[in-house]
Amino acid sequence: MLSRRPVIVMQMPGQLDSVGARAFLEELNPLLDFPRPRLVFECSQIRYLDSAGIEMMLHCLEAAIGRDGDLKLAAVSREAEIVLQLLQNAGVFQEFASSDEAVRSFAVVSSEGISKSAPASVNIFDDRSPLKKAS
Repeated sequence: MLSRRPVIVMQMPGQLDSVGARAFLEELNPLLDFPRPRLVFECSQIRYLDSAGIEMMLHCLEAAIGRDGDLKLAAVSREAEIVLQLLQNAGVFQEFASSDEAVRSFAVVSSEGISKSAPASVNIFDDRSPLKKAS
Protein backbone atom coordinates (compact mmCIF):
# COMPACT_ATOMS: atom_id res chain seq x y z
CA MET A 1 0.00 0.00 0.00
CA LEU A 2 1.22 3.51 -0.76
CA SER A 3 1.89 5.91 2.12
CA ARG A 4 -1.08 6.80 4.26
CA ARG A 5 -1.12 10.26 5.79
CA PRO A 6 -3.90 11.79 7.85
CA VAL A 7 -6.25 14.24 6.22
CA ILE A 8 -6.49 17.49 8.18
CA VAL A 9 -9.90 19.22 8.14
CA MET A 10 -9.83 22.89 9.07
CA GLN A 11 -12.87 25.09 9.66
CA MET A 12 -12.55 28.35 7.74
CA PRO A 13 -13.44 31.54 9.62
CA GLY A 14 -16.68 33.38 8.90
CA GLN A 15 -14.82 36.44 7.67
CA LEU A 16 -11.96 35.70 5.32
CA ASP A 17 -10.51 39.13 4.60
CA SER A 18 -6.88 40.21 5.02
CA VAL A 19 -7.07 39.97 8.84
CA GLY A 20 -8.90 36.62 8.90
CA ALA A 21 -6.71 35.18 6.14
CA ARG A 22 -3.50 36.19 7.94
CA ALA A 23 -4.66 34.64 11.24
CA PHE A 24 -5.80 31.45 9.51
CA LEU A 25 -2.52 31.15 7.60
CA GLU A 26 -0.47 31.57 10.78
CA GLU A 27 -2.34 28.59 12.26
CA LEU A 28 -2.02 26.56 9.05
CA ASN A 29 1.62 27.25 8.10
CA PRO A 30 3.16 24.49 10.29
CA LEU A 31 0.94 21.92 8.54
CA LEU A 32 2.12 23.09 5.12
CA ASP A 33 5.71 22.24 6.10
CA PHE A 34 5.00 18.49 6.32
CA PRO A 35 5.59 16.29 3.27
CA ARG A 36 2.43 15.43 1.31
CA PRO A 37 -0.02 17.63 3.27
CA ARG A 38 -3.61 16.50 2.71
CA LEU A 39 -5.96 19.33 3.66
CA VAL A 40 -9.68 20.00 3.57
CA PHE A 41 -10.97 23.51 4.16
CA GLU A 42 -14.52 23.33 5.55
CA CYS A 43 -16.13 26.49 4.13
CA SER A 44 -19.71 26.40 5.44
CA GLN A 45 -19.15 29.27 7.90
CA ILE A 46 -17.71 31.75 5.38
CA ARG A 47 -20.00 34.76 5.13
CA TYR A 48 -17.47 37.24 3.76
CA LEU A 49 -14.64 36.39 1.36
CA ASP A 50 -12.48 38.90 -0.48
CA SER A 51 -9.44 38.75 -2.74
CA ALA A 52 -7.07 38.46 0.26
CA GLY A 53 -8.93 35.34 1.36
CA ILE A 54 -8.82 33.89 -2.15
CA GLU A 55 -5.11 34.69 -2.40
CA MET A 56 -4.45 32.90 0.90
CA MET A 57 -6.40 29.84 -0.30
CA LEU A 58 -4.44 29.79 -3.57
CA HIS A 59 -1.17 30.10 -1.64
CA CYS A 60 -2.17 27.10 0.50
CA LEU A 61 -3.11 25.07 -2.59
CA GLU A 62 0.23 25.88 -4.26
CA ALA A 63 2.15 25.03 -1.07
CA ALA A 64 0.33 21.70 -0.66
CA ILE A 65 0.83 20.69 -4.30
CA GLY A 66 4.46 21.81 -4.12
CA ARG A 67 5.00 19.27 -1.32
CA ASP A 68 3.17 16.52 -3.24
CA GLY A 69 -0.08 17.01 -1.31
CA ASP A 70 -3.45 18.53 -2.06
CA LEU A 71 -6.09 20.91 -0.75
CA LYS A 72 -9.82 20.45 -1.24
CA LEU A 73 -12.83 22.56 -0.28
CA ALA A 74 -15.90 21.21 1.48
CA ALA A 75 -19.39 22.59 2.14
CA VAL A 76 -18.68 25.85 0.32
CA SER A 77 -21.14 28.51 1.46
CA ARG A 78 -23.23 30.35 -1.11
CA GLU A 79 -21.37 33.58 -0.34
CA ALA A 80 -17.99 31.96 -0.90
CA GLU A 81 -19.13 30.20 -4.08
CA ILE A 82 -20.30 33.51 -5.59
CA VAL A 83 -16.92 35.14 -4.90
CA LEU A 84 -15.01 32.13 -6.26
CA GLN A 85 -17.05 32.33 -9.46
CA LEU A 86 -16.70 36.11 -9.78
CA LEU A 87 -12.93 35.90 -9.39
CA GLN A 88 -12.82 32.97 -11.84
CA ASN A 89 -11.40 30.59 -9.24
CA ALA A 90 -14.34 28.18 -9.03
CA GLY A 91 -12.64 25.50 -11.14
CA VAL A 92 -9.24 25.78 -9.44
CA PHE A 93 -10.28 23.95 -6.28
CA GLN A 94 -11.88 20.53 -5.99
CA GLU A 95 -15.15 21.11 -4.13
CA PHE A 96 -17.21 18.58 -2.19
CA ALA A 97 -20.62 18.77 -0.54
CA SER A 98 -19.25 17.73 2.86
CA SER A 99 -15.99 17.30 4.74
CA ASP A 100 -16.57 13.54 4.84
CA GLU A 101 -16.79 13.39 1.04
CA ALA A 102 -13.63 15.48 0.70
CA VAL A 103 -11.74 13.25 3.14
CA ARG A 104 -12.91 10.10 1.32
CA SER A 105 -11.64 11.57 -1.97
CA PHE A 106 -8.11 11.19 -0.59
CA ALA A 107 -8.54 7.39 -0.53
CA VAL A 108 -5.25 5.58 -1.05
CA VAL A 109 -4.97 3.29 -4.05
CA SER A 110 -3.40 -0.08 -3.33
CA SER A 111 -0.40 -0.86 -5.51
CA GLU A 112 -1.91 -4.34 -5.95
CA GLY A 113 -4.71 -2.76 -7.98
CA ILE A 114 -2.33 -1.33 -10.56
CA SER A 115 -1.80 -3.49 -13.60
CA LYS A 116 1.80 -4.59 -14.16
CA SER A 117 1.31 -4.04 -17.89
CA ALA A 118 0.09 -0.47 -17.46
CA PRO A 119 2.47 2.16 -18.81
CA ALA A 120 4.39 4.08 -16.15
CA SER A 121 4.23 7.30 -18.17
CA VAL A 122 2.47 8.65 -21.22
CA ASN A 123 3.71 11.44 -23.46
CA ILE A 124 0.59 13.50 -24.08
CA PHE A 125 2.36 16.01 -26.31
CA ASP A 126 3.35 13.63 -29.09
CA ASP A 127 0.93 10.76 -29.60
CA ARG A 128 3.26 9.24 -32.23
CA SER A 129 5.98 8.31 -29.73
CA PRO A 130 5.82 4.91 -28.03
CA LEU A 131 4.88 4.63 -24.39
CA LYS A 132 7.85 4.27 -22.07
CA LYS A 133 8.00 2.08 -19.00
CA ALA A 134 9.93 3.27 -15.98
CA SER A 135 13.01 1.23 -15.18
